[in-house]
Amino acid sequence: MKKIAVLASGEGTNAERIIRYFKEKRTAEVALVISSRPSAGVIERARRLGVVCKTVVPSEFRSGEALRLLQEAEIDFVVLAGFLSRIPDEMVHAYEGHMVNIHPSLLPKFGGNGMYGMHVHEAVLAAGEKESGITIQYINEKYDEGDYVFQAACPVLPEDTPESLAARVHELEYRYYPEVIERLVKE
Repeated sequence: MKKIAVLASGEGTNAERIIRYFKEKRTAEVALVISSRPSAGVIERARRLGVVCKTVVPSEFRSGEALRLLQEAEIDFVVLAGFLSRIPDEMVHAYEGHMVNIHPSLLPKFGGNGMYGMHVHEAVLAAGEKESGITIQYINEKYDEGDYVFQAACPVLPEDTPESLAARVHELEYRYYPEVIERLVKE
């Protein structure tokens, strides 16, 4: 069985859905969660679901601590789920073709450094876009420039706020991210 690690910095709603999905499917297992913040909600979610969770703050991440933990746990595939730290090049190369991220827009629009969470939804609305969505992509050395694996769209409604658009985009994330991860892990 392939081993997956989830990297997350926030509440961990996507991480929880991914963990639950693979507990039911048994095609792979989430064997490790790494958080970049000691106060992140993902830590409690992972522990409640019986998954080992480690905190690696950004300075430790840059020094190779996260890569060491991944290799120690014999991780086959790495999933970013709301992870806000830059992935060091050494880790990118170690998991090339085996590390994905999800972004809350239809890249290449609204990507890059500083474009995450509500910043993305605010920018989509300010630009007057008619649709938004998600992009699942492989990680490379640059923010949001890896090869795309999957995209799904949703409408931007005239009455949308950043929060209402975020809710619609989250539904796409929850629906598709675990399925796409499973397909990639099986390849």
